[in-house]
Amino acid sequence: MTASSTRPGPAPRAPRTTRAHDHAQAHDPTHAPDTPTPCAPSYHRLTALAPMLDLRCAPPRHGDGWLPVATLTTDPAALRELVAHDARQGLTRYGRPLRPDVAAGFGLHRFVWPVSLLFTVPWFLERRVPLLGPGDVSVHRAPASMGLTVRPEAFVCLPDDPAARTAGARTVPDEDALGAELRRALAEFLTPVLAAFGPEARRGPRVLWAMATDAVVEGLWYAGGLLGEQERARDELSALLAPGEPGEPSSGPSPSGPARTPGAGRGPAPAPAPFTPGAGFAPPAPGCGGASGTDRARASCCLVYTVESAEMCNGCPRVTRR
Repeated sequence: MTASSTRPGPAPRAPRTTRAHDHAQAHDPTHAPDTPTPCAPSYHRLTALAPMLDLRCAPPRHGDGWLPVATLTTDPAALRELVAHDARQGLTRYGRPLRPDVAAGFGLHRFVWPVSLLFTVPWFLERRVPLLGPGDVSVHRAPASMGLTVRPEAFVCLPDDPAARTAGARTVPDEDALGAELRRALAEFLTPVLAAFGPEARRGPRVLWAMATDAVVEGLWYAGGLLGEQERARDELSALLAPGEPGEPSSGPSPSGPARTPGAGRGPAPAPAPFTPGAGFAPPAPGCGGASGTDRARASCCLVYTVESAEMCNGCPRVTRR
């Protein structure tokens, strides 16, 4: 996650030193200890590697800068304060104010990017999909980091998973079914979030879901690099969001409505709907490629050019779709 809204993060770096951080938390009576959960090993591994994330398995927190996601989706004032955080960062970075809708777009990306990792990293590392609602997560924004608490009480896994018999577990028969569960869980979590951000960002449902797709893909792609498995992350994201054949049923909520009931008929939406089909990985556009030699054609534009014309994102659709 970078200071601009949507460019892939910096090259993976070595794990951070956590001793002083953990010592400070041990003396903080307000910082809840980790709650045991089958998804906790994935979260611990991510937190040890990602310098911008402080992720703990604990109930949602309130006050002292903490915002439960459930409040974000129901309280317009809380959402506006979150967006104001990005407006202040934009003013500091660029020396001039962001357009309100651009600040909201930055805020949406910087929210979805880390929160989606709560779903995708356990799937990537353990083949476990946590079933989270807005009431299970809280966030704390800081200038260069984000704190997260997550309370995963139920999850979906494969039948041969050692955790399949633990409380809260539900199994599906194969990898394809597990991928569908991941898309569905993410879509159900993000639907009220995007509905809340929509008026502030001044984007319609299709563009909002394109923005969410970019944040989900870039988040796990970055995490895969930290884990030394960026190529596998790219391949698995491409399979997860592969376009379906015409007439295949959607695997999650539609861009403008609730999830389709299984077996209730076939619609025109490709398989990964409401997410934009395709993870977008492709050779870099001329003059716009990343250092890794592989870039992606983004599904949405972050509008950073409205405040800094020279700061076009890698893979910007305004370049890759010419």
